[in-house]
Amino acid sequence: MGRASVKEDKCIYQTTREAMCDEKGKPWSREKAAAQIAEIENGRYYYLNEYRIQKIEDDPDKIQPDEVVALSKVYNKPELRNHYCCHQCPIGKIDTPNVIYKDNIHEILVHLAVSLESINDKKQHLMKILSDGKIDSPEAAEFQKILEELEQVSMTIEAIQLWTEKNEAFGNAQK
Repeated sequence: MGRASVKEDKCIYQTTREAMCDEKGKPWSREKAAAQIAEIENGRYYYLNEYRIQKIEDDPDKIQPDEVVALSKVYNKPELRNHYCCHQCPIGKIDTPNVIYKDNIHEILVHLAVSLESINDKKQHLMKILSDGKIDSPEAAEFQKILEELEQVSMTIEAIQLWTEKNEAFGNAQK
């Protein structure tokens, strides 16, 4: 069994692993994480051993997408995939919104209701802007603002999907 890390600038993959605790309340070692990974999906991620986990934790920029998937599954942290897409994937850095994950589904739903209400108020204006098939310069600022609000709705929906995935993994989804 290895020693506890004293490294100060730990990456998200290491802090997530160390937040996992065994039945005695001890943080997961890399060996424990590798053993758990070996059990998921009939050993599909067999190559993700303790040495590979250490390399990922020492240089997270070298992590591969399938490794992020495996770690997100074994740690029950689907938000790791969003983190990877937003901060490490060259395409995702451009196209993927950074979803702020919250454990409180009620807070997420309130945010969704507020966002939808705001969009509903601007629906007619959006249709007016787009009705002629072009966006004139006086309309551009308002159109951009509406797009940002739509992005907020999209991110809130993503947060609900993350919450659902995380809670279904342990059978904790509230009906």
